[in-house]
Amino acid sequence: MSQLPKSKVAAVQAAPVFLDLEASTDKACALIAEAASNGAELVAFPEVFLPGYPYWNWLLNPVEGSAWFERLWHASVELDGPQIERVCDTAREHKCIVVIGVNERDPRKVGTIYNTNVIIGDDGTILGRHRKLVPTWAEKLTWTGGDGSSLRVYPTKVGPLGTLACGENTNTLARFALLSEGELVHVANYIALPVAPTDYDMAQAIRIRAAAHSFEGKLFTLVACSAVSEEIIEAVSQGDPNKRELMSRKNSAFTGIIDPAGNVIGEPLIDEEGIVYAEIDLNKCVAPKQMHDIIGGYNRFDIFDLKIDRTPREPADFDDRSFAKSAAEKGE
Repeated sequence: MSQLPKSKVAAVQAAPVFLDLEASTDKACALIAEAASNGAELVAFPEVFLPGYPYWNWLLNPVEGSAWFERLWHASVELDGPQIERVCDTAREHKCIVVIGVNERDPRKVGTIYNTNVIIGDDGTILGRHRKLVPTWAEKLTWTGGDGSSLRVYPTKVGPLGTLACGENTNTLARFALLSEGELVHVANYIALPVAPTDYDMAQAIRIRAAAHSFEGKLFTLVACSAVSEEIIEAVSQGDPNKRELMSRKNSAFTGIIDPAGNVIGEPLIDEEGIVYAEIDLNKCVAPKQMHDIIGGYNRFDIFDLKIDRTPREPADFDDRSFAKSAAEKGE
């Protein structure tokens, strides 16, 4: 009888070394090594861990934030760059899968940054990347939206793996697209957001979203959220006591692992840095499907028809055929 994988997985809650790409990469590699030494076969990192989140978008007007944007662009990664290579080497060395959030710089389009999750196999190869489809609210001042080409599920030793970044875990159709491709392990990574509205409990909101996806899809969700360090508070508050107070709000981060019934397994983390571990058994995804299989018997595909365009999008479609023909006619 065929059995689904059983694995030990880890979700990291930590702050990057703010806007320091090399130091943040060092920290990421050390955390991978620590998690792997404790038996983790999959390590999930927070959103844009390399090298940090643009908190200034929430605290400054766009003109004031422009210099910060330029600084972030210079500190962002390229997928074929040395920092991602180091993370890949560490994943291979420790034989674990890694999902890590990065600010991804487009090598051809100067000034373009994507909020990207990089999925790295246990052999150190990049399995794929997911670019956040729609930056949330003030994030539109920093990131360009991705396209459907990165909305994919990857076969791994821990099971079919998919990922979405932060607020897009609220996007029902994006989540359904991953479920439809057979996702059984989901990485939902976030940033701590102490600057959320005062009546908004960010830690609770993250947990609710993760539980909803796990319960609806009958799968396991790893939630990895960043922490807010004193360094980050100092940098973005710039001596303003009101901004410091805002950036110091508690209950702004939740990291934990959710089972197919929507329950937190193991001990979650709220605000503090650390690594959460849990054993996941994908065989536990089977029986709940008998009740609610929303990609199978608990749906009506004669009524609902979801089409997902996974065509990569570029700013221009260059057609050189007429140029080539003209050059040939001239004997060039």
